[in-house]
Amino acid sequence: MLKTFQLNTSRHDEMIDITAEIERWIHDQGISDGIAVVSSLHTTAGITVNENADPDVKKDMLMRLDEVYPWEHPKDRHMEGNTASHLKVSTVGHAQTLIISNGDLVLGTWQGVYFCEFDGPRKNRKYIVKVIEG
Repeated sequence: MLKTFQLNTSRHDEMIDITAEIERWIHDQGISDGIAVVSSLHTTAGITVNENADPDVKKDMLMRLDEVYPWEHPKDRHMEGNTASHLKVSTVGHAQTLIISNGDLVLGTWQGVYFCEFDGPRKNRKYIVKVIEG
């Protein structure tokens, strides 16, 4: 079972909590147990799992990624000028594998699934969720 989700981003760097949208779809499909692979379809936007209780965690993560990968670097050669966004996705990852049990994603108390925009704002960003039941 495969579903393509679409969203718009509003800032240059942002982390959007997509946990509820994925869980709602899993419930609507009647999926009880299995594996869900969540994958970004972009080279400048990734997927991660991290804390979703304190919004400062997202701010801190984005700030620290900017420190490691500054937007403008004199040695960058990529014509589009967005080398930092590609590096951030390679660090964060483009996909996450999640367990589904009893119809719910198996996440820790403070965990959420995030779509990480590193080259926004953008319209029509996409990510997919592939569920393997069993």
